[in-house]
Amino acid sequence: MSSLSESNKSAPGTSSLAVKVDDLHITYKTTFERKPTLKSALMRFGRGERGVFEVEAIKGVSFEVANGVSMGIMGSNGAGKSTLMRAMAGILPPTKGSIEVWGKASTLLALGVGFNPNLSGRENIILGGLATGLTRVEVEERADEVAEWTELGEFIDMPMRTYSSGMSARVAFSVAVHMKPDILMIDEALSTGDAKFREKANAKMAELRDSARAMFLVSHGLNSIQEMCNEAIWLNKGELMMRGEPGEVIDAYMSFLKVKKTATATEEI
Repeated sequence: MSSLSESNKSAPGTSSLAVKVDDLHITYKTTFERKPTLKSALMRFGRGERGVFEVEAIKGVSFEVANGVSMGIMGSNGAGKSTLMRAMAGILPPTKGSIEVWGKASTLLALGVGFNPNLSGRENIILGGLATGLTRVEVEERADEVAEWTELGEFIDMPMRTYSSGMSARVAFSVAVHMKPDILMIDEALSTGDAKFREKANAKMAELRDSARAMFLVSHGLNSIQEMCNEAIWLNKGELMMRGEPGEVIDAYMSFLKVKKTATATEEI
């Protein structure tokens, strides 16, 4: 049995928890091209055959996150980090187990997803706000503030197809953090942009954390998790390996990888 409960029906204050994940399993199927044999190639005129491969992305993961927690999620590529985030955001349904989410979640899982490249940054701010569930009036009340916060100047009124990845990141991040979310989910959002903007983004994240909103941050930059989170989990091949204080989890993770703790390593793992 699987279930996903986004408890927006009740006020976030009705529970001491922000998110509860119970025995979560996520399995999906993908296809690949098999190399044809000479006989099958002749029979099918050289066309490859499609094979089906089943991937167990998340395997029996359980944890609870209280209000006020900033949770960092670390792990190698393919560990299941982004899959877990998408499941908590309601994008991917559980194959087995359950997820409960209290309050309104603002997700920044992929920079610029949902934006229309032919519209301006300002127009996409309005679209992004509407996508979070705000009314047109609420979005318009905040649009100018969000646009100013991006510090893009006149570019905010130019088509987003003309933006660099860093400029798009500013718009996407600004929308996510200014829509007053109860729970903020960010997947590698801070890896793009200049040092000044990252510092400003870190300050905004600290503001959200201090206002008792829960935050989830997936990042290969372990320094970001160390600085911005007060708890962390480590995933490996879909399994929960460890949960604890960020420094302890980072040390265990790097020891597992047999990587020395250097400034370069903690920014790129």
